[in-house]
Amino acid sequence: MAENLEQIKETASAATEPKKVRTVKVGKVVSTKMDKTIVVEVEYLKKHKLYKKAIRRHTKFKAHDEENTAKLGDVVRIEECRPISKEKRFTLVEIIERGVAL
Repeated sequence: MAENLEQIKETASAATEPKKVRTVKVGKVVSTKMDKTIVVEVEYLKKHKLYKKAIRRHTKFKAHDEENTAKLGDVVRIEECRPISKEKRFTLVEIIERGVAL
């Protein structure tokens, strides 16, 4: 009987646990050369340990763009998802602002 109660508690706690929140990032499209893939550069500020000055840093993420709608220079919102390929872990959610075509 005690074993059954423990199993019920485990399944109940697993069912009531909230799902993990997916990371959402906003960045600029820097490459659209691959099919159904965009490279998004996300910029952020980080404080210098010693001098406490804010330093501008950036990271590039590969994101899945199913319809190839994003263009170079667009500001987009990407969301974390299951691994689609070796380096793709994000999908395009929306295009916030269209970039200037040169």
